[in-house]
Amino acid sequence: MKLHRSTTTHLNQFTGYGEGYVLVNQERFDGSVIVSTSEVREWRPADFAALEEDDFAQLLQLDPEMVLLGTGDRIRFPHPRLSRALMAARVGLDVMDNGALCRTFNVLAAEERRVIAVVLGG
Repeated sequence: MKLHRSTTTHLNQFTGYGEGYVLVNQERFDGSVIVSTSEVREWRPADFAALEEDDFAQLLQLDPEMVLLGTGDRIRFPHPRLSRALMAARVGLDVMDNGALCRTFNVLAAEERRVIAVVLGG
């Protein structure tokens, strides 16, 4: 699916998504990625089953106020113990399918919120 780009040009935005990939500023990223308003990088877990507590704890280094977790074409909630570091730091975690994640991230980024999207590739 292709998303329409807003007029906010200095921030990363999702411009499309499909099975196993996302487009950020028209660039394709396969696999699991972390997307902030200023950077895109690989994320360790290959799929939902590979999620570990440290995967969420490392996100705190990016100083988010909210983390969006995209779990593919359907919503799957990780066990609460995996995201305990986010909860302890009072960082919100919202779980959604990848389409909703892309749209939500773009809106929050345009509002200049400290949002991070983590997208599972598998």
